[in-house]
Amino acid sequence: MGAEQGSVIGSFLPLIILFAIFYFLIIRPQQKQQKAHKEMLESLAKGDKIITSGGLVATIVKPEEDFIKIKLNDDTIVKLDRAFVAKKVELGNENA
Repeated sequence: MGAEQGSVIGSFLPLIILFAIFYFLIIRPQQKQQKAHKEMLESLAKGDKIITSGGLVATIVKPEEDFIKIKLNDDTIVKLDRAFVAKKVELGNENA
């Protein structure tokens, strides 16, 4: 019975190692990226430049709880769901 139990563990060992590699290369970095994106969304303030997931570059007029009022140009102000903010344009990267 002892040898049989060892072979069962031995046959699952490659699967366990594969899962560990999968976790550290894919799942963990993705969780870090999601956390960083969430923190960025929470830190958005008036005057920040953002890029929407649709590719529009806009300036924040007023952050609200679920939505953000953004200015596309001098005349156009719209509401955008926070989920559609792709990234914040950092100072120095305004050529985007």
